[in-house]
Amino acid sequence: MDLGSHSTLNEHLQQTGVSSGSQDKVPVPDSGPEMDEPCVAVAPVVTSKLSAKAPEFYPSGYSQNFTDSSFDDRCDGYMTLAEYVQDFLNHLTEQPGCFETEIEQFAETLNGWVTADEALQELVELVYQQATSVPNFSYMGARLCNYLSHHLTINPQSGNFRQLLLQRCRTEYENRDEATKGDEATRKQFHAFVLFLAELYLNLEIKGTKGQVTRADILQEGLRELLNALLSNPVDSNLICAVKLLKLTGSVLEDTWKEKGKNDMEEVIQRIENVVLDANCSRDVKHMLLKLVELRSSNWGRYVHGTSPHTEATPENDPNYFMNEPTFYTSDGVPFTAADPDYQEKYQELLEREDFFPDYEENGTDLAGPGDPYFDDLDDGMDPEIEEAYEKFCLESEHKRKQ
Repeated sequence: MDLGSHSTLNEHLQQTGVSSGSQDKVPVPDSGPEMDEPCVAVAPVVTSKLSAKAPEFYPSGYSQNFTDSSFDDRCDGYMTLAEYVQDFLNHLTEQPGCFETEIEQFAETLNGWVTADEALQELVELVYQQATSVPNFSYMGARLCNYLSHHLTINPQSGNFRQLLLQRCRTEYENRDEATKGDEATRKQFHAFVLFLAELYLNLEIKGTKGQVTRADILQEGLRELLNALLSNPVDSNLICAVKLLKLTGSVLEDTWKEKGKNDMEEVIQRIENVVLDANCSRDVKHMLLKLVELRSSNWGRYVHGTSPHTEATPENDPNYFMNEPTFYTSDGVPFTAADPDYQEKYQELLEREDFFPDYEENGTDLAGPGDPYFDDLDDGMDPEIEEAYEKFCLESEHKRKQ
């Protein structure tokens, strides 16, 4: 095997990026008739310009205060504050049970991130919008606000988290009269705010000067004025919102007013009775209002007058009857009970949706026979990667259970 002259070899090495001083390390096979070992091809050596001492690379827009291990490793470290917070809020909406286990890490991450007034304002707005625009998030939103108000360390001159949140609520509160007279979309948005404020009143804890925990008096006063606004414009949607508000907070409001020597609840109930007599609302809504009056007469369901423990509860003898009924959900996720005026229509829609799954019982039991071709295909076995992940999940679950 002829590799050519010495100069030809140098030219070959230069073309491949290998210096001539390295040619003694390039194995050259014996030109004899017999070869003890096979010829091994060696990849050319390429000189790299990369350095191990180069500064650490950060993409534009990346915040070094953010730790990508936060939020249960679901974030990759390249999110904006709005994206991170919205991701967590959506996660809480889908899995509210994770609040207790993940809220501490969420607050710690925010403390390293929210270091300016603008960031705190943005955080308040994101939480407020989620709590007033996503069905069934008002309670979770109020709990979240209470936790952040006690655990966020930033306290700028413009106000801390709780103060900025109350300022945001005040903006909506001041438009109450216009909102109750607005179109359907405006009233719907306003009603969501009212119910969030009610949850906030029940869940936001204020520490007094002596360390005692109290509720925010300003929210109590605000709810009283919101009730006035709703009852002053007695269309069906406003009255339904007033009923929900009083079912949620009526007992607490009345107890607080009594402690202060006020008879505000008597005035509210009197206005409701006047609405039933005079307002041009639907029959079903009037029925709801009467049931609310009966509920209040039974001390808000804490006990029932004249009802024997052995008497079966009915709508006639138990004003708390509908509160014992199960809560259903429409296809849009909106809750409804038997007390809602359009209960029959929504419930029929629910039954029609269930008809799409005739092979399942109500409790989820499979009614398909053993010869069902679709389910037989599913039993052929899991993908190896999925099976491995499943086994790992089972082992981790067993380990946590033993702990």
